[in-house]
Amino acid sequence: MTDERDGHRFSEGQGFGDSFEGFDLDPPELEVDPSMVDPVDSRALADILDRRQIPKGQVDVEALVDVGISYMQINRFEQATDALERAARLADDPALEQEAWVNKGAAHAQLEEYDDAIGAYREALSIDDDSEHAATAETNLAYALWEDGRTEQALEHAERAVEIDPRFGQAWYNRGFFLSERGLHEDAVRCFDNATRLNFRTPELLEEKAASLEHLGEDEEAERLAEEADELRQRAEQRLVE
Repeated sequence: MTDERDGHRFSEGQGFGDSFEGFDLDPPELEVDPSMVDPVDSRALADILDRRQIPKGQVDVEALVDVGISYMQINRFEQATDALERAARLADDPALEQEAWVNKGAAHAQLEEYDDAIGAYREALSIDDDSEHAATAETNLAYALWEDGRTEQALEHAERAVEIDPRFGQAWYNRGFFLSERGLHEDAVRCFDNATRLNFRTPELLEEKAASLEHLGEDEEAERLAEEADELRQRAEQRLVE
């Protein structure tokens, strides 16, 4: 936006008369309880103005979610978290609000801010724990909990994700990963197979399945999958170069 302050003309007006009683440069909209707002929080004023000056119905929340996702695609995760939180706060549609919280959690996870990620996923699930976004929230929550050292809780949420959406390949992969971490390799392999049948076939999945098969004594198949994982990764790197 062009800065036009130098060309701005101020109204001459009629003055304020002889009495200034009751005149205050700080409008009542900006009166805050200092015990509730951190005075060094640079976003506090913006948040107040958002609520007072931007009615929910006048904000294109879907576009704001897209802005947050676009920030994530160029690795600007801090900006993404700000945009997505604003989208969630201003959303009238519960599905859009939930989508915003899920994506905000993903952005925090990329920054390794796992407590904030966990909080965002829990916010999403508090809206609806059985919706189209709930399975994603559950599987992402499982990952964040695992990264935060809460492995038992992680498996519980990975299993919940599969219950919500049995056709969610990534959820099956995550469940297999957590089972493998607990030494339950036969169950893990079955989860990896389910993920593969649902067209979720990544180098990471193949490597994890190979590791589980190796623990089960199936060395030949494990070696074949490890080689396939390397080939998939090389192809992906080649596509990036091109």
